[in-house]
Amino acid sequence: MKLIVTLILSLFSIVALAQNSDVILTVEDEKVTKEDFESIFRKNNRDSVITQASLEEYMELFINFKLKVREAIELGLDTNPSFQRELNGYRKQLARPYLVDQELLDELMREAYERKKEEVRASHILIKVDPNASPEDTLKAFKKITDLRNRIVKGEDFATVATGKDGSQDPSVRANKGDLGYFSAFQMVYPFEQAAFTTPVGEISQPLRTRYGFHILKVDDRRTARGEILAAHIMIRCNDKKPESKVEAQAKIKEVFELLEGGADFAELAKKHSEDSSTAKRGGELPWFGTGKMVESFEDAAFTLEEDGQYSEPFESSFGYHIVKRLDYRAVPSYEEMKSEIKSKVSRDVRSEMTRKSFLQKLESEYNLQVDNKCYKPLYKAASRDSAFQGKGLAPIKKKMLNKILVSFADQERTVGDFVQYLEQAKIKNKSLTPDQIVDSQLDTYIEEELLSYEDSRLEEKHRDFRLLMNEYHDGILLFELTDQKVWSKAVKDTLGLEAFYAENKDDFMWRERARVISYRTNDMSTAKKVQKLLNKGKSMQDIKAQINKDSKLNLRTEQGTFERGEDAFLD
Repeated sequence: MKLIVTLILSLFSIVALAQNSDVILTVEDEKVTKEDFESIFRKNNRDSVITQASLEEYMELFINFKLKVREAIELGLDTNPSFQRELNGYRKQLARPYLVDQELLDELMREAYERKKEEVRASHILIKVDPNASPEDTLKAFKKITDLRNRIVKGEDFATVATGKDGSQDPSVRANKGDLGYFSAFQMVYPFEQAAFTTPVGEISQPLRTRYGFHILKVDDRRTARGEILAAHIMIRCNDKKPESKVEAQAKIKEVFELLEGGADFAELAKKHSEDSSTAKRGGELPWFGTGKMVESFEDAAFTLEEDGQYSEPFESSFGYHIVKRLDYRAVPSYEEMKSEIKSKVSRDVRSEMTRKSFLQKLESEYNLQVDNKCYKPLYKAASRDSAFQGKGLAPIKKKMLNKILVSFADQERTVGDFVQYLEQAKIKNKSLTPDQIVDSQLDTYIEEELLSYEDSRLEEKHRDFRLLMNEYHDGILLFELTDQKVWSKAVKDTLGLEAFYAENKDDFMWRERARVISYRTNDMSTAKKVQKLLNKGKSMQDIKAQINKDSKLNLRTEQGTFERGEDAFLD
């Protein structure tokens, strides 16, 4: 392998970042400009002070890195199908932000943040209709939702209409009468969210369509967002269908509350008495939550607490009885703090399609898209449900027609024949469309794909930061493959070395001493002695618990399982 490494700058003058030449480093046929090197250096040394010594040290590392990448290329690792697949996969992900309308994306992100600062309470009525329904079925559903809206506008009660005959088709309507509770941005599909945040309180929206069907909604209330709370709780379960279970749970939660009022530690009481097994070991602590994450009665009790350390009186939810304690609180973060999260959520809902459509419109203008409508109209006659869209191809089309330019943009041209090939491979999902409608919709899709493909091919040319990022991934994957081939894989094949390593380290991966136990924990020594006597008599854990807890459910708590030394301080 022949390598030519040329430093156009001497290392001691790199700090000036080259005044006379753009190229500061050449490795074989790859040239690194001063601008690219500076970007790479600053990306990897963001918090460092730039000095001559730091530049010289980094240049040495950079040269070694580039030499290894060149070695990988000389070995042909960049031609491996696995490398090509991995790099192409990363490219698809990295290209996405460049194929949307960034200006509109920023507007939608700002809009979403402003909505995150508020919560809307709304009720809705749904009339289901499939996204690909026929025009007839769509019109029928629209008429039905319009009729329901007219009844409400004329004075009928919203909940009564929602639950009445031929009312809402949302399965949850029987339980909630259409009331969806409070919600904020991203908690509903975007068209529904849009209607909720633009309809005045007390008014009924116009019919709107989502992927579920047609809706109307009534905005019942708006309030400032509650933020998020960190809380702990003690829960006693009960069965609503068994009155005795409810009475017992009420008695137990009351005893726990009295102990709290007497100065007992909340976390210790949760560990001993809470029947929420997922939180009891952590002193009842729950993950951070905001509106819509818990049942409404629990949220209301938690957010009513005004200070950290304050706890509620016992209250009931659909799960049982609780006492909740506020541990910490945080208001809605700033836009900058939420920016990354909001961007991720926007990219996963209908908003992303809006930014894509807007971007395509801009591309059409930038590249002067031209479509010769006269060229493709004859395809209506050539297309039929029994031919083109059942895998048999279109009816024969004259060769002269196939060679005509159908679409042109930038320096690109696509013929009728190109579109015919695309059309014959199309997978038609909406079976209710006529052949003419299918040809029209497929032409729109074809133009979109061709525009995006062309723009995608020019990303490195148009966006320097994208080019540098792709180079970074290209070189990084190659370096990984080279290191794996020359270092890691060789180590794996070194059986003698592996055996020696195992012998030296096996004691570090052994289970510590373990015991299978049943523990009985009481509040005082006299109760413990009673438990011991019952055990000596051969009584079962259930019998002992029933007898000891006859007067108070808090006298005895039991636990059984297999525990490792160091896992439970009491057992240790």
